[in-house]
Amino acid sequence: MANIMIVDDDLDLTAATKLTLESHGHNVRVALDTDTAKTVMLEDVPDLVILDVMFPEDSAAGFSLARDMHADDKLTSVPILMLTAINAEIPLGFTSDDIDETWMPVKSFLEKPVDFGTLLTKVNEMLGDKASDA
Repeated sequence: MANIMIVDDDLDLTAATKLTLESHGHNVRVALDTDTAKTVMLEDVPDLVILDVMFPEDSAAGFSLARDMHADDKLTSVPILMLTAINAEIPLGFTSDDIDETWMPVKSFLEKPVDFGTLLTKVNEMLGDKASDA
């Protein structure tokens, strides 16, 4: 069983994702903004973070949180799965090829809308041994 944090302001998506992950044995916490997410993560470091990019307060807040986590000794090793609709909103064509230690320090990238089977497969790949405990 893994401790997973979802950071996304889409209430419907977070509820469905949380339910899906919990039904596969994971503990899931949700933060609807990046400031809350970072505070909660520093108190209880998750095994994996599923992170959106765009938030009402800042259309690139997810990128900023990923960089902040990468720079923080306590959070730098937490894998991040970026789950976003940024390509639909701002057609810049972001892909997994854009993952970069400095600019986009995440482990993987999926686009919304996401198939939950695909999401579970990706989460389990990223969690490795911790996924098998679920």
